[in-house]
This record gives sequence, C-alpha cells and structure tokens, in this order.
Amino acid sequence: MISDPASPLAAIEQLPLAVAMRHDLWLYPVVEIVHIIGFVTLVGSIIVLDLRLLGLTKALPVQLLARHVLPWSIGALLLIVPSGLLMFIAHAGDLIANTAFIIKMVLLLCAGANAAAFHAGVFRGVADWDMAAEVPGAAKLHALASLLIWAGVLACGRLLAYV
Repeated sequence: MISDPASPLAAIEQLPLAVAMRHDLWLYPVVEIVHIIGFVTLVGSIIVLDLRLLGLTKALPVQLLARHVLPWSIGALLLIVPSGLLMFIAHAGDLIANTAFIIKMVLLLCAGANAAAFHAGVFRGVADWDMAAEVPGAAKLHALASLLIWAGVLACGRLLAYV
C-alpha cells in the first residue's frame, strides 16, 4: 500500500474495484487465473511461430501459421490487459516499486517493439520465403529475441511475489 495517501497511486488503490480485489476472497485469484490463461495462450502462440521461424516444422507455411496464431494472440491480449490492470490497481504502490515489475513492463515494451519491427520489416516479404528452405536471418533474429524476451517476462512475472 502507498505510504503517501495523497499520491495518485494511493487514489488508485482506494478505487472500489481495487479495494474489492484486495478484500474479496475469490476475486483476485480468479483474475490472476484469467491473466495466466491469457498469458499462456499468448506466449504459446508466439512460441509456435518463433520456433517455425527458427527452422522447426519447415513443411508448415509461415503465412498460414501466422494467420492461425494471430487470432489466438489477440484473444489472449483481451484477457491479459484487463486482468493485469485489475491486479495492478489492487497493489499499485507495491508494484511500481518492485524491480521485477519494472523489468517486466520494459520487457513487454521490447516484445511489442520486436513484434512491430518484425511485421513492418522482414515479414512484409514473407511471400518470397514462406516455404523456402531457409528463413531470412532477420526473421530468425526477431524470433530468437522474442523467445528470450518472453522468457524474461515470464520470469519477472513469477518473481513479483518474491522481490
């Protein structure tokens, strides 16, 4: 909880929904479960595409796989963002001071930047290498960066309870 009751974070923590998140026996755990299900779905869909870009299951066209996993990723974000915000408002002061939380947020920004750069860059030419024996090096670098970033997000999310 925030020590300065006049701070904006203290005001966030006093919102009725934030108070309910902290005091209702089942609300926080249910929201956390929704967050985890969304996260598993998002990262699972990303890992499948990243592994394809790194050379696994070469018989599967990259474009087809990307079209298949994108709706899962979007659906997962619809679970992750609201549930994450709900968990944040319950403990805004503690989280904003937590190193693991800060690193997790930075890594999430990096993941978004990496995905945007991939889709705006090398993926635009996917028709040229969709079924090629060799995925371009830039695509492989994005995939490797993605796997490492998401592993970091997962680790930081788990460390929130311990740091």
